[in-house]
Amino acid sequence: MQTSRHRVEHALAQWLPATDIIPERLHEAMRYVTLNGGKRIRPILVYATGTALGIPEQQLDGPACAVELIHAYSLVHDDLPAMDNDELRRGLPTCHIKYDEATAILAGDALQSLAFHILAHDETMATDAQRRLEMIDTLAIASGSRGMAGGQAIDLASVGKELNVVELENMHIHKTGALIRASVKLAALSRSKVELELMDKLEHYAKCIGLAFQIRDDILDVESDTETLGKIQGADAMRNKPTYPSLIGVVKAKDMADDLVNQALESLQQLGKEADFLRDIARYIIERQS
Repeated sequence: MQTSRHRVEHALAQWLPATDIIPERLHEAMRYVTLNGGKRIRPILVYATGTALGIPEQQLDGPACAVELIHAYSLVHDDLPAMDNDELRRGLPTCHIKYDEATAILAGDALQSLAFHILAHDETMATDAQRRLEMIDTLAIASGSRGMAGGQAIDLASVGKELNVVELENMHIHKTGALIRASVKLAALSRSKVELELMDKLEHYAKCIGLAFQIRDDILDVESDTETLGKIQGADAMRNKPTYPSLIGVVKAKDMADDLVNQALESLQQLGKEADFLRDIARYIIERQS
């Protein structure tokens, strides 16, 4: 994971505009929110899926960067006063605090467009035009109203309301899960052909770990502290947001996350040791402390 993290950060640094290019302040903000830490789970999933499918790493740098840029843009916008109004991200001031709201909005917009530029132009991806279109379409759907943006809209509309488990799961399948599923699919699309059954298994794996990831986030918001998390601990409770611990309790939430990870591991049974990276990520998701 550390090797993959370093690899995508190096690639991101190459794609992001330098801070001496006009408009300097905007480019500085883009680099600030993208390069200052983060777990890099989504690009790591791209590399892990590629390893399982025998795809050379250099062909995965573009998709890995694209999915992380979408994630970075979403965090910038989520932190804005109009949404979650957060002042701390990854232990540092959020973009609108470090710069200003207008710059934060523009930085998010620019990061989003850069993601699609990379998928369209990265020469190392070694994919034909049809595959590139499929990848762009996959990321667009995962990012939009039927994916991450839609999930955020549901999240904002749910504040102060009581959701049942099915409604909460639907929200997170969109808000968190869509981009995680896209990470796995983008890697698979980097290979000329992936059997339909295997693709279904990989997508089920991604769905399970996506939900487990969110459940673990909810648990950490209850059990961890601000310094460890790098963001304000207890923020969900302060905003009266529906979470798995608030709905079913911490113990049952942990059991649910464990069950999802077991389902994810079962989805990889037809793959051998080449999928161990994916297996390790599934376990890491429910063991992580931040």
